[in-house]
Order: sequence, then C-alpha cells, then structure tokens
Amino acid sequence: QVQLVESGGGLVQAGGSLRLSCAASGRTLSSYAMGWFRQAPGKEREFVSAISWGGGRQYDADSVKGRFTISRDNAKNTVYLHLNSLKPEDTAVYYCAKFRGSYYSDREPVDTWGQGTQVTVSS
Repeated sequence: QVQLVESGGGLVQAGGSLRLSCAASGRTLSSYAMGWFRQAPGKEREFVSAISWGGGRQYDADSVKGRFTISRDNAKNTVYLHLNSLKPEDTAVYYCAKFRGSYYSDREPVDTWGQGTQVTVSS
C-alpha cells in the first residue's frame, strides 16, 4: 500500500514561486503516472498537472500552462510541482495523486491521494 505525503506549501505573494514535493512510501512509483490536483474553498477538486511514468510526457491544465511544471525523480520516489508566477486564484489545497496506469488521460483513475498541502497566494 503506497502512501503519499505532500510538503512545500505556504503563503506567498502574487508573482512568487513555490515547489511542492510528494514523497511516496510503501511502494515504488516508477511504473505509474503521477499528478497534482487542487481544491479551492467552495469549489470542486480540479486537475492541475500530470506526468507519465518515466517523465517523458507532461500534461497541464490550461490555467497553469507556462507557469507550473511537474517533474519526478523515480530514484527518490518523489514527484514535484514547481509553481511560478503565482496568482491569488491559485490559492487552494494541492493534492498529490497516483494514477492506476503508466500514462495520464482524463479517464485514467486515481487510486491513491495524498493528504494535501495548502498554498495561499496574497495579492
């Protein structure tokens, strides 16, 4: 049973940057696509970014393209989300997710979630 633990969230001013980390324990992540989702207060959880098992393919929501970058280090069993040019509307709890398969699609189910890390962007 894999467990995902996020870290790196915090309070940042608009235009600033953060790096979120998702460390896995209990199982290697190297065969699976991984992703990040977020949920703002009063809103549904939404997809942010995903990366294929080997890191060769990345997928980003239109709202974060050009600002956020997902990466992974399979040797460290860790996935990252680099958040740049942050906006107040990026404020949310960010969740790490493990997909069931090796590649992301919008039909690919998530089978493991992290507990989330809060990102707050002040204007």
